[in-house]
Order: sequence, then C-alpha cells, then structure tokens
Amino acid sequence: MPLRPEERTRLKQIALEIRQQIVEVTAWSGGAHIGGALSMADILTILYFNYLNIDPARPDWPDRDRFVLSKGHGGVGHAVTLAHRGYFPKEDLREFNATGSKLGMHLDSSKAAGVDVSTGSMGHGLSQAVGLALAARVLKKPWRTYCIVGDGESNEGSIWEAAMAAHHYRLANLTAFCDRNHMMIDGLTEDVMSLEPLAAKWTAFGWQVRSVNGHDFDELAGAIEFARANGDGPVMIIADTVKGKGVDFMENDPAWHYGGLGGELLAKARASLERMA
Repeated sequence: MPLRPEERTRLKQIALEIRQQIVEVTAWSGGAHIGGALSMADILTILYFNYLNIDPARPDWPDRDRFVLSKGHGGVGHAVTLAHRGYFPKEDLREFNATGSKLGMHLDSSKAAGVDVSTGSMGHGLSQAVGLALAARVLKKPWRTYCIVGDGESNEGSIWEAAMAAHHYRLANLTAFCDRNHMMIDGLTEDVMSLEPLAAKWTAFGWQVRSVNGHDFDELAGAIEFARANGDGPVMIIADTVKGKGVDFMENDPAWHYGGLGGELLAKARASLERMA
C-alpha cells in the first residue's frame, strides 16, 4: 500500500529529528560512527515507525518482530531510534558510550532495551538474523526478522554463508537491507574490495532483490511491501544512500566514518540539518 502524504510527512520529520539527535549524541559522547548512522537513518525510521510489529512497553514480547543491526558500529543511530520509539528516555542518550552506561558504542542486548541481538564484529549479524527467522518457523511464530548490513561489511565471507543458508531454507520471513553508502573506513568500497555487480550477486545467491533510493520513503515502503508479500524466500533491499546524509560537510566523505563534533563543527552540523527541514 503506497504511503499516504501525511505518513510521508511524518516519517520525514521523524528522520530529521533522529539525524539531529545523532549529531547531539556524537557531540556528547566525544565521538561515534556518525557517517553510517546518518546514511541508514531513513531505513531505521520507516522500520521502527511504520512496519515493525513491536511494543516498546514490552521489549521482550515473544511475538515481536526482530531487528538485527549487523553493521553494529552504527549503534548511535540505533540507540537514538530506540529512544525516539519509546524504549527508554531520550535523556539516557547523554550517557552513550560512557563508562558503565547501558548504551555502548556497540549496543548490548543484555543491557539496552529493544536490542534483540548484540552486534559489532563485522559479518555476524546476518547469520544471527537467519537463526531468528528459522526459529520463528520452528516455533510456528508469526514474527518477521529484519536486518541491516553494511556494504563494507559485505567483504566478510560469513555474510555470503548466511545468504546461502537463507536461500536454502527459503526464509520468506527474512528481509535484509544493504546500506549501500559506497564507503567504508578505508575509503570507497569499490577501491578497497569491489562489490559490484552487487544486485546480481544477491540474485545469484537465490534472494529476491529490490534496489531503491535509501532516502526515498516511497521507494523503501514499496520494497518492504514486496518483501512482506513475498512467499518465495528471503529479500534483499539494496538501499543506495549517502554517507553522512544531512550534514553537508560529512556527505560522501569516508573521513566521517567515525568522528567527533564540537564548537564550530557542531554548529555547522546543526545548521546543515536545519536546512533539511
């Protein structure tokens, strides 16, 4: 079902607020993996505020949909999204990555409410998502599993082992996104370890593939609706995104894979996001 105009407006506003909060948390914490958090903010927004069957008041509800952030270093974006969705007070974000905080740089499922799987080491999250999708089948449960992988992370062989397993078991209840921002910590993905033709690779591994603009809510919604209606195995949504999206001096700059903000830079980041409004 296409997004209604009021839904699209609401999602855009939430995504802007999430990006603004990511900037603030990066400043408070002294640094975070901000570039990739900003690139996936729209994917997180449409999942948590339009599609995931969840209840923040019951984070351990057995029949909830599961979400796995395989690119776990983007935890600042996930933490902000969870706070906005009501899993914990936004004030808790001031302690992000502080000693003793429940909100570490890589979110811990035993400490942070709403986190289904602890991630961080690259390449493991999709395998965990496959396990969750298989568990739903074995337990005859209705939940769906969603997973975001990074494009740089896709250098890991374990991603492709998981891809084979998901196809083999025909996991139609599994939907993955590739945050295709074309960059990783060392530079452009195609310079470090080329991924293209990425869509053809996922198709060859037996997945249904949809390629979308990862900042267009209508395209994201259409791909998610396709995945939910699909009964013929897992779906990969390759979301073409911009690293650092919304902060002009960070956009398409791999130097902002990780960074801190303060003083003039923080003011410039805030002003850039205001121009998105």
